Amino acid sequence: MKYLLKYSVVAVALVLVTWSCSTAPTDESLKASLKADVTFLAADDLGGRAIGTDGERKAAEYLASEFKEIGLQPKGTEGYFQPFTVSKPTNPHEEAVIGTDGEGVTGRNVIGYIDNKSENTIVIGAHFDHLGMGGNGSLHRGDSAIHNGADDNASGTAALVALARIFKHEKHTCNFLFIAFSGEENGLWGSNYFVKHPTIDLNNVNYMINMDMVGRLNGEKTLAINGVGTSPSFVTSLELANTDTLKLVTSESGVGPSDHTSFYLQDLPVLHFFTGQHEDYHKPSDDSELINYDGLLLVVKYIDRLVDQLDAEPKLAFTKTKDSTGDSPRFTVSLGVVPDYLYDGKGMRIDGVSEDKPAQAAGLLKGDVVIQMGDSTIVDMMSYMRALSAFQKGDEVLLGYERGGEKKEVKVTL
Repeated sequence: MKYLLKYSVVAVALVLVTWSCSTAPTDESLKASLKADVTFLAADDLGGRAIGTDGERKAAEYLASEFKEIGLQPKGTEGYFQPFTVSKPTNPHEEAVIGTDGEGVTGRNVIGYIDNKSENTIVIGAHFDHLGMGGNGSLHRGDSAIHNGADDNASGTAALVALARIFKHEKHTCNFLFIAFSGEENGLWGSNYFVKHPTIDLNNVNYMINMDMVGRLNGEKTLAINGVGTSPSFVTSLELANTDTLKLVTSESGVGPSDHTSFYLQDLPVLHFFTGQHEDYHKPSDDSELINYDGLLLVVKYIDRLVDQLDAEPKLAFTKTKDSTGDSPRFTVSLGVVPDYLYDGKGMRIDGVSEDKPAQAAGLLKGDVVIQMGDSTIVDMMSYMRALSAFQKGDEVLLGYERGGEKKEVKVTL
């Protein structure tokens, strides 16, 4: 009865969306489509949407049907689909080979197009795959279980479809290419394959927008935007588009653990939208009931306004950014916390505490702000990482933190 009710809700929402597809979507219809898409993609029936599984294929077919209903042109190599095969190496020190015809795992990107007869195209992307039953990448302890990935990344995929609905009814000076990527969780496989086998000329791409985990907008309305340094046009436009008074937390780098990186490495401007990490990340508990659909709609509408704002610009210039990946500290120990990547105050705010790890043993809690580790003052995420990298397993460190405005200290054995 639970599943019947769930799919009845989805069916009603899809009917509402279908009725409104001939006219510009309203906030109400957009919210209905967002909820319907997340609920379908994050249902147990899809088994976590791991690349190469029946669940991933069902998700791809669902998205292709959505693109067709909206009126997008097919822009894959097989209709809306762009299949790719990944051959897994027998040597763990070798990288997977993407695009081979041999044995391996086959996934499908889903690609649709709006042709506005322009020389320039905006790429809108999101990955629709997830972790299946867990395995590598899962933070779940216990028996294998379905990882539905409602926020990661059914939320971004639903936003992708919603933007397609909006842009189909708006006049713009650019074309739009909508890509739902597969294989992101395994190493950006789908986006990597696309930029090496593009179905349009990459020289005509103006910029790329990536939405990965945009379904948990918090009470402060904090939206992280990465890649703002990849074009000089971004910073001013991001502020002008912010009429909903979102709290924007930005970073310049075009490199990160999501699909925009594949495009940045092709010398294209990129923006990555993200509403923050949470305790359900890469766990079976990342379910559709926990999505903030009002917040997800705010993110979609913000991106719509941003594209409008950038429409007045000529083709965007690309700027390389200083990427910290090559200089990232190497760790031999872990504190056992999930950092709050949206925190822009002084220190490193804890967004989650892992079980049976040093932080839990020391009594640290979600919301605590780490400001000192041994002799190192913690002012931001990078200073925390550098401080942590100096310690070895078994070291005891005096850790300073703030809780509710009060400064405290505790000894932590790493």
